[in-house]
Amino acid sequence: MVSIKGRRPFLKALVTGLVSIAWVHGVSAQPAKYPTHPIKIIVPFAAGGGVDAFARLLGKQIEEKRGVAVVIENRAGANGTVGANGVLQSQPDGYTLLFSAATHVMARQVMSKVSFDLVTDFTPIARVGEAPMMVVLSPKMPQKTIAEVVEDAKKNPTQWQFGVSAVGSPGHIATIAFNHLSGAKVTIVPYRGTAPALTDVMGGHIQLMIDPVIALLPMARDGQVKALATTTAKRSQLTPEIPTAAESGLPGLEFSSWYGLWGPKNMPAETVAWLNTAMADATRDLAASGRLAALGIEPTYESPEEFGKFIEREVARNAGLLKAADFKPM
Repeated sequence: MVSIKGRRPFLKALVTGLVSIAWVHGVSAQPAKYPTHPIKIIVPFAAGGGVDAFARLLGKQIEEKRGVAVVIENRAGANGTVGANGVLQSQPDGYTLLFSAATHVMARQVMSKVSFDLVTDFTPIARVGEAPMMVVLSPKMPQKTIAEVVEDAKKNPTQWQFGVSAVGSPGHIATIAFNHLSGAKVTIVPYRGTAPALTDVMGGHIQLMIDPVIALLPMARDGQVKALATTTAKRSQLTPEIPTAAESGLPGLEFSSWYGLWGPKNMPAETVAWLNTAMADATRDLAASGRLAALGIEPTYESPEEFGKFIEREVARNAGLLKAADFKPM
């Protein structure tokens, strides 16, 4: 029989060994600190548009400041829902994200067939900026003001078309408001992104477009499209030479675009917080350098919770506008 005195060294060694094993397993079971590999940000529109341009600026800034690779991937189609669905089906680990605009939260209100809820099925991470929009006209048209456009559109409605970058986008909502406020019935033609719609406006295949200044200003300054007005209450500091919609003949047309980052549902709170801070820091750096002002973007900084509440208010306002305009989901 082993004495109690003899057992003590053995028990001590056994306990020490078990504690060591538990400690090692406990440490190894902890999740790796985020991020450990490249982050993919899906832009649900064609390359070259305003959302794509802003996403790439932010991605590059995060790479430089945080030392993590950020890959921007364009997945256009179905009013942004193709790209959104790709994020929805990914793991909620923070490595596949969605960068979009107000289009994302309005898709269900403007499309008849959407298999998921673009508000409740996603995690709002950060709203990073907003921008006034601009009404542009094909250079092949003789009109110079919104008032002149409305006058001719009422006389010759079949000769006028509005291009929109996506159904439910800020430009689309503003276009519906244009028709509602003016009494005109200009046909609305959806596109897969800003770039293809803008190309058709420049070529005269369609006549009008409302989209963020970020995408339209370079072409307006080059004379490839006519800038009729901005959708702001006061003239933009970026474009003081361009009148407001009210000055151009359509009071009440005041809308802005906004941009945000989402992830799949049920993301870890720590990952969401890291991404929110990274996006805010990148936005501040871009604003301080003047690169946002050059694109007509005003920086915004919100917590994920504030972003979620903003979305609720935005959807309610725009849904009311669509109802007043008797809009039928497509």
